[in-house]
Amino acid sequence: MSMADATTPKWLNPSEMKAWRRYIVASRRLLEALDSDLEPHDVSMADYEILAQLSDAPDRRMRMSELADVAMLSRSRLSHRMKVMEKAGWVKREACPIDKRGYFAVMTPKGWKAIVAAAPDHVESVRSRFVDHLTKADQIALAEIFERVGNELRNS
Repeated sequence: MSMADATTPKWLNPSEMKAWRRYIVASRRLLEALDSDLEPHDVSMADYEILAQLSDAPDRRMRMSELADVAMLSRSRLSHRMKVMEKAGWVKREACPIDKRGYFAVMTPKGWKAIVAAAPDHVESVRSRFVDHLTKADQIALAEIFERVGNELRNS
């Protein structure tokens, strides 16, 4: 293999480029629309995801490091969102008794009320803007595709 071959990128062919660009545009538009649809509840998509993760956790509490991982947020971004959400009264932080450096994120009753109020509109938005446009086969294919991509990204 020549040096030129080693440094030449493997450009996307037209089919690959079309798939990539359509994914980028649609995913950005979808996230913007879902975020906009949550505005009447004064909840952002990032806040909703944090509240959703906490609502599913035992005792509605989770270690901050674990929450950052499952909510796909950097620790600094989660810390910023937590400050905003604490100010709204939706969450609180509690020190971890066995790890002096660790904290739990805990959903408050006000946070529970916020997600209970927003969830019906959010699920309707997800359904009307995404799910209703997919066949059952599309849903299965997308789940498999994004599981593969997600696993690869997690392992890299």
